[in-house]
Amino acid sequence: MVEVSPRDGLQNEDVLLSTDDKVALISSLAAAGLRRIEATSFVHPKRVPQMADAEAVAARLPRGQVSWIGLVLNERGLDRAIAAGLDEVNVVVVATDTFSTRNQGVTTAEGIAAWQRIAVRAKDAGLRTTVTIAAAFGCPFEGEVPVSRVREVVAGCLQARPDELALADTIGVGVPAQVRALAGVAASEAPGVPLRWHFHNTRNTGYANALTAAELAGDSPVALDSSAGGIGGCPFAPDATGNIATEDLLYLLGRSGYDVGVDVSALLPVARRLGDQLGHEVPGQLSRAGLFPLGSAVR
Repeated sequence: MVEVSPRDGLQNEDVLLSTDDKVALISSLAAAGLRRIEATSFVHPKRVPQMADAEAVAARLPRGQVSWIGLVLNERGLDRAIAAGLDEVNVVVVATDTFSTRNQGVTTAEGIAAWQRIAVRAKDAGLRTTVTIAAAFGCPFEGEVPVSRVREVVAGCLQARPDELALADTIGVGVPAQVRALAGVAASEAPGVPLRWHFHNTRNTGYANALTAAELAGDSPVALDSSAGGIGGCPFAPDATGNIATEDLLYLLGRSGYDVGVDVSALLPVARRLGDQLGHEVPGQLSRAGLFPLGSAVR
């Protein structure tokens, strides 16, 4: 499990939480047992003001049991992540030129080249690396993204071998058939590289996709991104709301027989508190419906 609410969750919210509130959220997530947390992103504060206090948040992260992840888009972001003492960096390469240009100001090929430079420097600094192929399931501007295009982008990124390859349904259009197809791409183009998936539930397919990814993994390592309360989305993708909610996903996995190792009951008040802080009801449903059987603990 990779918890992304402090970053991908908050970056798309109109309300800017204080550094104190962010640290409290992060501490609650860690206390529930989440051990990989995307704490912030090192991007330009004018572009994403919700992440303007990245260094202040990083300085207050409890060290030890959790691997802290920072999103970076360029070498300047990497410099900041290294200085802040992060454990991992997540670098985004967008699968389509139109979205890549609007989101990061570079073409996909330029994004791949930037990733390759960042990967070398991050490894030299002792940071674990993830490359995320964004819009792998569909683009808000170009529409369908052919599997062949994703294959091409993955092959380019694998020239600088990451510690993890992530495939992202940035706008929440994917279905399980696409998960199976892209898992095949990863198996052929990145054999032996641990796989990570980032799903949104914009069209109510995120949980089906996540369960499909878990089932396809078998005994191989796989990571699933999720956001407490289901908050967030990409601020540069029109209508791209709806990360899958951590507590809802953990309930699904736990009831399906997976050992998730997280105290789901501890996350329910976290989701409710986020709703109060952000001024709207969170998309996740478990914080309202509760566990089943009543009073049970799913881990």
